[in-house]
Formats: sequence, C-alpha cells, structure tokens
Amino acid sequence: MKQNSFFPEIRGNFGFGCMRLPMKGKKVDHEEFCRMADAFLAAGFNYFDTAHGYVAGQSETAIREAVAKRYDRDRFILTNKLSTFHFAKTEQIRPLFESQLEACGVEYFDFYLMHAQERRVYEKYRKLKAYETAYSFKAEGKIRHFGISFHDKAEVLERILTDHPEIEVVQIQMNYVDYEDATVEARKVYEVCEKYGVPAIAMEPVKGGCLVDLPPEADAILRQTGDYSNAGFALRFAASFPKMAVVLSGMSNMAQVTDNVGAMANFVPLNEAERGAVERVCEIFRAQNLIPCTGCRYCVLDNDCPKKILIPDLLAALNAHNTFHSWNTEYYYKNSLTADHGKASDCIMCGKCEAICPQHLPIRNYLNEVAAVFDK
Repeated sequence: MKQNSFFPEIRGNFGFGCMRLPMKGKKVDHEEFCRMADAFLAAGFNYFDTAHGYVAGQSETAIREAVAKRYDRDRFILTNKLSTFHFAKTEQIRPLFESQLEACGVEYFDFYLMHAQERRVYEKYRKLKAYETAYSFKAEGKIRHFGISFHDKAEVLERILTDHPEIEVVQIQMNYVDYEDATVEARKVYEVCEKYGVPAIAMEPVKGGCLVDLPPEADAILRQTGDYSNAGFALRFAASFPKMAVVLSGMSNMAQVTDNVGAMANFVPLNEAERGAVERVCEIFRAQNLIPCTGCRYCVLDNDCPKKILIPDLLAALNAHNTFHSWNTEYYYKNSLTADHGKASDCIMCGKCEAICPQHLPIRNYLNEVAAVFDK
C-alpha cells in the first residue's frame, strides 16, 4: 500500500467514513464493525472519520471499542470534528473536545475539522472564535492537522481559506452527479482547493448510496464499461483528481468493505472511456430529476423536526417510487416510515430542516411532493 502523497502517515487514498455503521436495531453492531475495521486495516488502509453526532452519538464510542482498544495508536489515523450542534459558547468548545477524545479512547486526533462550514455556520464560528480555540489544541499536541469540512458555494470557501491560511485540508462533497451541480458546485469548490494549494478529502462519493442502486439503463452503461462495481466507479471518480488526498466511504456491512477496498487497493484513475460512461449516467440522472438528498440526516438530528418526520427516508421513498415504480415503496411508507413518525402531509412549513440542510434543498416543497404521492 502506497503512502499518501499529501500526508505520509495515511496509507493509500481511501478512508472509512463512520457516519453509517452496521446496526442491530438502534445500536451499532459491535462484532460486525470489528470485522469490518479489521478487514479495512488488513487491506493496508488506516484512515477513519467520525463526528460527535454520527449514528445518534454512537460513532465515537464504536471506534473506541472496535479500533482504539484493539490496535496500537500508530496503526490508525482518526479524524473528528467540531460540530455546530454541540456548542453555543466559546467556553464549551474545550470540554466538548476533551469529551470527544475520551469517547474515542485516544489522546489526540490526527485531523480535527471545523464541521459542515457554510456561510451562516462560519459566522457563528467566527463570533465564538472557534477556529482559534480549536487550533490551540494543535499547539498542545492534541491534534496533528487542522482543517474544515465544507457545504456551500465556492466563493464562501475562498473567503474561509483567505481568512484562515492555517487550514491544512478541506473535506468537500465530491461525486460525479454533483460535479457540475449548480447547488453543490463540487467542481468549483475543488478548484478553490487547487487554487490555494490545500489538499481535499472527498465525502459522499457515492451520494448516500444513490450511485450504487442505479436506474437500469445507467447500470447497464457501467456494466458494459468495466469490471468495477457501481460504487467502485464512483469512488475512483472522486479519487481521480490530483489534489484529492482521501476518498471516504460510509460502509455499513462487510460486503461494502470488500467491494470498496477492492476498487481502491490498487487505485487507477478513470480513463477516458470510463469518464464518458459516467457522464452518460449523469445525463440519465438529470433526465429523471431525482431529489439530491444524501441521507446525512442533519435535518432530523436531535429531533429538530417538530412533527418528527423522517425527512431523508421519505425523500428516498419518493426517489425509489419515481425510479423503480415499485408497489412496496407505498407499503414501507405507511407501515414503517410513518407508523411512529410524522407523515409528509404533517409538515407545518417551519423551515427548520432547510436551515440546517448542507445541500440547501427546498425540503418543504419536496415534502409536498411526497404527500401528493403517498398521503392521498
């Protein structure tokens, strides 16, 4: 396994994103996660990514039990984040950080990122001097590298990098569907990283699974192009950019680990024919006008929705209905997704979900569409 071109301590250019983990009911499946982490490390990779609120607060402790307690500290790289949901005052940042170290069972983080930066969140971090407070942890030896994760327009990233030249890495959303998307601006955001000479980390390379279960005609294009899985094509697309240090994949079962590791262990950038195939897949997606929700679940963290609507699940149900026209999406909507939670038609249009959505989606409009289909 090659060392990383930008950070020699990282092996390869592939990371284990711990926002989606194997579950037993509402709890992380510890035994399965241990097997997955073991396979990931055995393949030569060592980069794990978490945040305080991932998996309803279980991600950090899952890493402690599956990785930190079972491997020497120099065997793995760990990234954590300062999330806007968990502090409201400057003096809360250090106790939060210390609690994250404890939850993960480590004495330092290799990377610590200002989480989900966009225009409004950045203003909060500026006001509370979050960058300066978090950066002081590096002087204390409690973090090795300082950076941000980012969800906004390219001009906002340029402002942040201008304000904070100490930033060493930027985690950005990068996948082939979002590359030219006017909302995400993945290409333009990546080009800002190149302009400022800052390495990037790709998140959502398979767009929350949307680039795995492709429409039949799109799937056929990739099957005719090469031997990689749909996820493999998506990972390789994101990793093919010269300034891309790591591509993250949120894996929730061993089959995904095996598939993803197989695609990235001997990484080869997309060739011209593969890029052409990916562009044809993009054209199919654009023609279907699907909702570009990544399933990050920020809109339902901490029960923010007053009607307890499972927003990402309902949007996914509508996408599945429009893509596959299957009867069972209505069944799951009525018997699983809304049995103990709000229906789309229960939305009171408060807008709390839209205010926190990293994709800046018009969620209220989408819920109206869901209601028109399922709440007849």
